[in-house]
Amino acid sequence: MKKKVAFLFPGQGSQVVGMGLDLYQEYDFVREIFDMVDEVSKTHISRLCFKGPMEELTLTVNLQPAVTAVNLACLAVLEKEGIQPDVTAGHSLGEYSALRAAGIVNTEDTCKLVCKRGHLMHREATKHKGAMHAILGLNIDAVRETVKEAQERGVVAVANHNTAEQIVITGAPDAVEYASELATARGAKAIPLKVSGAWHSELIRGAEEDFSAFLAQIPFTVPQKPVLFNVTAAPESDPHEIKALMARQLCSPVRWYDSMRRMQEDEIEVFVEVGPKKVLTGLLRKIIPDTYPHQIYNVDGMKGLERFLKAIT
Repeated sequence: MKKKVAFLFPGQGSQVVGMGLDLYQEYDFVREIFDMVDEVSKTHISRLCFKGPMEELTLTVNLQPAVTAVNLACLAVLEKEGIQPDVTAGHSLGEYSALRAAGIVNTEDTCKLVCKRGHLMHREATKHKGAMHAILGLNIDAVRETVKEAQERGVVAVANHNTAEQIVITGAPDAVEYASELATARGAKAIPLKVSGAWHSELIRGAEEDFSAFLAQIPFTVPQKPVLFNVTAAPESDPHEIKALMARQLCSPVRWYDSMRRMQEDEIEVFVEVGPKKVLTGLLRKIIPDTYPHQIYNVDGMKGLERFLKAIT
């Protein structure tokens, strides 16, 4: 029996200068993807991907189309090789690449969506200063309790449930700092993240209505492959519902841990991180027990692609 394959797409935090360059040099159709992203974003996203500087690449208005361009380039190469996933998922921003992999949106519309999302999130982040910290060593219930206690100091919420005991919190700087102090007192380790806004919190709620209006203009179709969505950790086949989920995703927690556990229940055995760096691979190694039969691959460029193709052929 053929092993079931999942394509997983990274989001913000996976950027690295030089990403996508080897694929760009190798394939005409990858050059077309980068040219299109440059055109849609009206910025030299390809130059930022290949040459930096990192400070400019990391600005959310540039970063969202940049990481997406590399994700889509890696996906295009896999599709050229005739490799299709049985299920897809993407971490926050990466969910847009998962929509494309599942045939819900086309490549150009994927780029339009992430460009709009980046601009709206940047707009809200400039209005409302925010912070995000990773909390290591507490489970989700303990972190939720800590966050609830800290809400007396302002907006603070769970942003990402990444692994059983790696959970990112988000919100107003003072409230996030206080939640981190409470978590540390309970034995956790708190690590401030380099972000420009309080993503997945009420502080960017102002982006939701405008983004919903933009989503309404983009054609979505019924998925050809299931996507496990961040908001629910479950699939959805209705295009209108999918649009609603993508709007809600802005301010809702990313249920990555639950999504990966669901994939295990569905007997997915081959996990392919499609995009730059190995952030999701690191999370998978903490989520999936050694006793569960599985392989993890990274297709982030030519070397990763060659390794993957060699392993599965």
